[in-house]
Amino acid sequence: MDLPDAKWFKSTRSGANGNCVEVAFLAGGEVAVRDSKDPDGPKLRFTAAEWAAFVGGAKDGEFDS
Repeated sequence: MDLPDAKWFKSTRSGANGNCVEVAFLAGGEVAVRDSKDPDGPKLRFTAAEWAAFVGGAKDGEFDS
């Protein structure tokens, strides 16, 4: 997936260890995610509803072990 105009950013809570993901908000409300260590590698693309469900689950602790 080629996203040359995407504005990628990391969370302000990202640590200095380099194990981060970057997120870009795309036209139409879609969201793309990539590995910050491999910016030219694969990217995931989510609809606005999918992203909202993920963020909601993360806030609710759904993915905590």
